Amino acid sequence: MNMEDRRIFSRISVSFQLKFLDLNSGKAGEAETVDISANGVGFVTKEILSERTPLEMWLIIPDHHEPFYTQGEVVWSQALNGDDLQRVGVQLRKEDFIGVARALWIKNQNQ
Repeated sequence: MNMEDRRIFSRISVSFQLKFLDLNSGKAGEAETVDISANGVGFVTKEILSERTPLEMWLIIPDHHEPFYTQGEVVWSQALNGDDLQRVGVQLRKEDFIGVARALWIKNQNQ
């Protein structure tokens, strides 16, 4: 395991639509997830989000239920080369196994 990688929970590579609200600015944005875990979400967005930005997030998991709501804080953000996109890592305020279970169920259904 990479010593720089301090994750406790493994990540699941999934692509879902995500809507978020920057609680500092009140600005809403949209993104696409890259991966999720019980305590984090990685996504790509056109919005610029700096470290420590608090977010409310709604993952649109295509399982015919309400969007999965969670809150977190941006822990890192970097521009993607050649695109007007940012790759963002968010640490969730609390672990959420239900959201991850829903995402994993959908991923398994689509394989």
